Amino acid sequence: MDEMTSAQEIKQEGLRLFQEGLYPEAAERFEQARQMFESEGDVVEAAEMLNNLGIVYRMRREWAKAIDALEQAQSAFAQLSDRSREAQVLGNLGGLYASQGQREKARMSLREAAGIFADLGDEQREGETLLALGVQQWKAGDRQAGLATYQAGLKTLERPSAGQKALRGLLDLRSRLLGSS
Repeated sequence: MDEMTSAQEIKQEGLRLFQEGLYPEAAERFEQARQMFESEGDVVEAAEMLNNLGIVYRMRREWAKAIDALEQAQSAFAQLSDRSREAQVLGNLGGLYASQGQREKARMSLREAAGIFADLGDEQREGETLLALGVQQWKAGDRQAGLATYQAGLKTLERPSAGQKALRGLLDLRSRLLGSS
């Protein structure tokens, strides 16, 4: 078994542990995999492990470590011109900032992520990000913008859930009744 296979296996073990809620063990595996990928020159996978570490640290409420890992991942993906992964990390940062009550930082990260997804034509991720952004705007007291952004997110989703379809229908009805578009 070569080192790349080993790094991939360790990554998969980390994902399994994360799904089981075993966050300290998952973080340990992701860090091992990150080091192995880095030593092999696989910058994309190493950055992906930083993203995974950021998510684990967020779940453990280790805010500083989470921000550091996610910012490193974002920087790496930006240097690689991997816009999709960069936007995914920005979305994760937005969620992290929201968890901390840093609403302005959350909105900025989510807005940037949604813009990148829009540029890439990734309507599903753009829609999901707009939903999260709308919630943040609403919570910050900007109800009108929050509702409009949330509604735009619902309309953008390629694969809305049954509940999202129903809500989209209700919001469309509301718009028709109020005479707006």
